[in-house]
Amino acid sequence: MDSSFSKSASPSERLKKLLSVVGSEDTLAILINADPDALASALALKRIFWRRVKKTKIYRINPIKRADNLAMVRLLKIDHDHIRKLNPSDFTRWAMVDGQPHHNPLFAKQEYDIIIDHHPPGPQSVARFVDIREDYGANSTLMFEYLHAAKIRPSPRLATALFYGIKTDTENFARPTTEGDIKAFRSLYAFTNIHMIKKIESSELTRKNLASFRDALDHFEFIRDRIFIHMGKVNDPDVLVMIADFFLKVAEASWSIVSGVYGQKLIVIIRNTGFRRDAGKLAQTLFGQWGGAGGHKNAARAEIVLQELGDAAASDEDLQRFLRNRIRTM
Repeated sequence: MDSSFSKSASPSERLKKLLSVVGSEDTLAILINADPDALASALALKRIFWRRVKKTKIYRINPIKRADNLAMVRLLKIDHDHIRKLNPSDFTRWAMVDGQPHHNPLFAKQEYDIIIDHHPPGPQSVARFVDIREDYGANSTLMFEYLHAAKIRPSPRLATALFYGIKTDTENFARPTTEGDIKAFRSLYAFTNIHMIKKIESSELTRKNLASFRDALDHFEFIRDRIFIHMGKVNDPDVLVMIADFFLKVAEASWSIVSGVYGQKLIVIIRNTGFRRDAGKLAQTLFGQWGGAGGHKNAARAEIVLQELGDAAASDEDLQRFLRNRIRTM
């Protein structure tokens, strides 16, 4: 990984290096796995390079299905496209924010000029400019620091996006954060449209989501202090995240583990109160030998191709038995 500068580099030094990577004749593509933090970070990077490059365009690799995320895109008028509409020949420079090449095969296909992220660094995270600070609670905080160093006052639309990005990725500061996250949150508040934030947050549920919550309420079970719910086949894996977050609110639960089958993959979402054990490390211990697994102290995810599980995935009952046995070893 090309660190580009020392960890002690000042915000102005980081900004100077960032701006040196892209020239006025360049066209810049920003790739993201779209969620509030990534969308806000991409908007901020686009603003930083406004009038500094010929063109900047944001592309997402994933469908946006969550009602609150769709509301964010609609209300803040975030201009972006799916990666299938990307013509590589249209761009001379490539950036990724709130993600790294090893996070998804679609990311790994491209060589990058800029990588700005707050997740643990991977071996493929090589670029002319790399800024990875995994102690930060949100990538939006990093982008706010670049805006501040550039003396750019964020518009209400950009401020609202960054404010919401920090709010969601830190879970209202329930997850580990830094002083920088708190400072950015407080600074952005002055420019944020709070009424729009409330509208975005109140758009979380749809009729389809309510049906899934009803099924979850019918099938949840306790394994000591762990709530476990297997949802079977799901049409949208994001509903597993929503259910896991919801059930962690149960007073008797220290852990919330929700699983489901999406396509040919088993997806397991893990949430915990985070006082002692690390959810990301636990996900790797429980499921890492079969597929991708990891995350943060309070939130983690595993994605396993069903074929890798053999007989354990022969039926939905076998799959539930496999998951219960893994959870009991926690």
